[in-house]
Formats: sequence, C-alpha cells, structure tokens
Amino acid sequence: MRQALAFEKPIVELKDKIKELKKLAEENDLTLDDEIKTMEQRLERLEQDVYDHLSIWDRVQIARHPERPTALDYIDRLFTGFIELHGDRLFRDDPAIITGIAKYKDVPVTIVAQQRGKNTKENLYRNFASPHPEGYRKALRQMKLAEKFNRPIISLIDTKGAHPGKGAEERGQGEAIARNLMEMAHLTVPIIAIVIGEGGSGGALGIGLADQVHMLENATYSVISPEGAASILWKDATKAEQAAESLKITAKDLKKLGIIDEIIPEVRGGAHRDVTMQVAYLDAYLEKTMQYLAKIPAEQLPELRWSKYKKLGGVIE
Repeated sequence: MRQALAFEKPIVELKDKIKELKKLAEENDLTLDDEIKTMEQRLERLEQDVYDHLSIWDRVQIARHPERPTALDYIDRLFTGFIELHGDRLFRDDPAIITGIAKYKDVPVTIVAQQRGKNTKENLYRNFASPHPEGYRKALRQMKLAEKFNRPIISLIDTKGAHPGKGAEERGQGEAIARNLMEMAHLTVPIIAIVIGEGGSGGALGIGLADQVHMLENATYSVISPEGAASILWKDATKAEQAAESLKITAKDLKKLGIIDEIIPEVRGGAHRDVTMQVAYLDAYLEKTMQYLAKIPAEQLPELRWSKYKKLGGVIE
C-alpha cells in the first residue's frame, strides 16, 4: 500500500510483518508456512473488519485518495475510439473538464468528465479539477452536439467544486452552471451521471443533472465540503470530521434520500486497490443503465427528468 490512510495503519503493519516473516524464511531456509498462513488469515479478518466498518470520514479520505482512478482511467478502459474535443468557442479550453466522443460497446456516446491530476504538476494543469465557466460552457457545447446527433451523454463527476476565483466570477461562473442545469433539463438524449470521487456543490451539479445518477460506494456528493461546512458552522475547519457526519454525503445516505439511483460497489479498500476490477464493476452498472434508458422515447426524457427532480426533498411540519 503505497499511500495508506490513517485507519489502514494496522493493516499496513501486519502486511509488513508477513513480508518480514517470508523474507526470514527465505534467507534462512526455514519452514514457516503454518505461521505465515495464520498471519495471512489474520490479515484477511482484519481487512474485512476495517473495510466493512468504515466511518463517514474514512470514506471521505478514500474519495480523495491521490491514487484513486480518475476520469481518464475510466475513459481509457471503458470506451473505444475516444476523441477529445476542446474549447468553449468563447474564451479558452478548460483542462479541468474533458469532453469528447467515443463508443461504448459500439454505441456512439458523448463523454463529459471532470479530471483531476495524479501529481502536483498535473493538478496545477487541471486546476485540481475545479472548472472555470469556460469548462461548463465547453461541456454544454458538447451536450448540445450530442442531442443533435442523438448520442447518449455520460458524465463522470469528480470535483471539490467550481473554481471560486475572481476571473471565474467575472466570466460568469454562476450563470454558466445555471445555464447548464436549464439546458440539461431539456435535452432529448439520455444522460447518465456517475460520481467517481468527490461531487462538490454546484461544481458537480453543472454536469450532473441526469436521468440516472450513480455513485461509487466510497464517493461523496455534497452541497459543501466538510471543511467548508465546519468553517461556517463552527468557525473551525478542523471540525471537518464532525461536519461530515451531519452532511449526509455518502452513497448510502444519498441512496436512502433518493438523491442517487444506484450505488456502484468498490473493491475492498477503495477503487485504487484494483482499477481493473473497479472498471468491471462500473461497466456492469453503465451497461444496464444504457439499456434501460435506450427503451425510453426521446420526447419523454425531459418530462421524466423533471418528475425525478421534482420528487426530491420533502417538507416536515
């Protein structure tokens, strides 16, 4: 485990002991098979106990793991013939959002995705997956093209939130997100949104209004980050763990509230532990959703989408 999280420390320590025992047996020609087998069984039980009882904050840390698969990891493995399309035709290209066309099991699709980096250099280039307004306008341009050519839209969400800088605000950040919501509500092609990491506030919603919204098991989706909520509520960002407990940001909570449609299982310990297996899990849900939405007449999609969102929330008297 190259970058273990705090709650994984006992697992790492036990793995190190097993590795040392194997090395000792090899170097000294000892027979320690029984001892090694016992420790490996103990490791299996420990991993099951840790990963089956994750706290909300543990899941937040997994969603943010630097080795977690990014949108491009899924695009490269799930789709064929991907061609990236750039620019919003108004200002510039925004690397925080990737758009393009590809085929999914021979079906032409449009892909819209938020892309974070895997190291400091990439994160600076991608602006830590925090899009500017031109990113949302680029996404909308491709979604309108998808409607024109009758291609389903697949949106991969992974952002802490839209960029809050002065330039972004001057160029209409709020308007760009609001326009995307309005336009996506009326599109006559299927829209599938999948939260693969963090789904932060309006930054996620700007490409997230969909017929079906899925989340990976350890992803998060929230109106504000735990640190932001803690700073507002208690004037103390260090209380982020406490805020996370109150925000209902996990896939399990959001499925119960009806905000999302399906929870996509993750590899034990997080998607980063086995990317190939994680892609297979996501692929199964995506294929099922594509088949389901393909049966709905195009003219019915906007009305069904409206009905879906109209039912969200409730009133307590």
